[in-house]
Amino acid sequence: MTLNKLPAVINSGHLICGGRKNEWGSVVAGFDSYEEHDAVGLATLIRDGETTAAEVMEAAISRCEVRNLALNAVVMGLFDHGRAAAAGNLPVGPLAGVPYLIKDLGAALAGTPTTGGSKFMADVVPDVDSTTVVRLKAAGMAIFGKTNTCEFGMSITCEPQLYGPTRNPWDDTVTPGGSSGGAASAVAARILPAAHASDGFGSIRVPASCCGLVGMKPTRGRNSFAPGLGERMGGIVAEHTVSISVRDHAAILDATAGPAPGDPYYAPPPSRSWLMEVGVDPGKLRIGFSYGGATGACTDGEHARVLDGTLAVLEELGHEVAEADPPLDNDEMQEIFRTLMASNAAQIIRTHPTRGRLPEPGEVENVVAATAEKGESITGYDVFLAQSRMHQAARRMANYHEQHDVLLTPGLGHMPPKLGWLNMMMDDVDEYWDRVAAFSPFTVWFNLTGQPAISLPVGTTEEGFPVSIQAVGRFGDEATLFRLSAQLEEVMPWRDRKPVGLPAV
Repeated sequence: MTLNKLPAVINSGHLICGGRKNEWGSVVAGFDSYEEHDAVGLATLIRDGETTAAEVMEAAISRCEVRNLALNAVVMGLFDHGRAAAAGNLPVGPLAGVPYLIKDLGAALAGTPTTGGSKFMADVVPDVDSTTVVRLKAAGMAIFGKTNTCEFGMSITCEPQLYGPTRNPWDDTVTPGGSSGGAASAVAARILPAAHASDGFGSIRVPASCCGLVGMKPTRGRNSFAPGLGERMGGIVAEHTVSISVRDHAAILDATAGPAPGDPYYAPPPSRSWLMEVGVDPGKLRIGFSYGGATGACTDGEHARVLDGTLAVLEELGHEVAEADPPLDNDEMQEIFRTLMASNAAQIIRTHPTRGRLPEPGEVENVVAATAEKGESITGYDVFLAQSRMHQAARRMANYHEQHDVLLTPGLGHMPPKLGWLNMMMDDVDEYWDRVAAFSPFTVWFNLTGQPAISLPVGTTEEGFPVSIQAVGRFGDEATLFRLSAQLEEVMPWRDRKPVGLPAV
């Protein structure tokens, strides 16, 4: 049930707080500064008694009711669930009482559908929470809805046939990115300051770039996919968040990180809380940068300009900056990804958790069907060879980081395209994946190598549309990225930028 069909039942929850009512009778938040705060800031207000978790939840719900109608970012309103969580006994911590949305892919909330944006999976209702959701709840985050995603996360836009397209609050004619496009759109519209996301090609970092947010893909194995899966797509998928601030990423990763019994990958544990790294002087870093260069990847003038400006700032801050292309071949990286994606698509189609049959015509989108068909012809040898090549790339990047603490690249290959350009109902599947690769050539490399990578919205176009860079760290070294990212956030601030014309609440 999509949110724009919910007004008649939206006020069926509890904890009605003081404040004016909107046209549907729901209560609007009683404090005006809600949108000025990130997740850590909201939790601080609650902990200090300056507001309550119930008031904060109503602020989020009221914005969802008003702003989501034009965005289609939230496809399942779980407002009673959120209100009950906000009314519960909150733990002590940096996220207690904060409203949160989870993506309708991967993260399982017991008793609610997890469709993966697909008509074929519309009846899948998990009976247990995933480990990530368990840990988010334990941190005191109050889940009040689920966000839109493209079918099975197989795109970097968010236009599923099941729910329809999500729109970008900065420009409703262009993509908000994907697959975590619903999450990014909701956060950019300030419905809430952070939302759950996942990333197999760039699906955290791309929508963060499109919507002017921070988006980190953590190290392989940092967050668990228990209990349902050991890994996703050969280990290239990671779960985390999109947010308006760096410290939210650190606090949420503190809450969710760590292995579960039976996990196939194990990321080295941090020496201390990542939230403690935010604000720490990163020291003089050796920063390599690349516009694509010898890798064969290309970027547009806007992203090159913003990268140039960031490099100038970094030099002023005392860092050592040098052009140094990573030892990767973009064509090879894209080929490895397509092999793993096709095999994964075939696996998904053949392992529906309840139906035990293949989809009927029209139950999955054309690109998914065609990619899965290719996957049927891929041998076990092909998959193991692809994984071997991606691990070799990881070894080369480990050597690269002997000389460079951080790699900087453009956030995207070009500015976000119009909705419909990455159309998963296209008949030419090769053209589709070529468009994906051109839009975001730099992100998938680090899904394959397993390194942490973060998108930072440090710049804008002349018209004010956000433009990002990507910073990449050593395997297991989120700490350096948090230190550097927080330093850039301080000297190149972005948090106060938000789309103009958001409906008033």
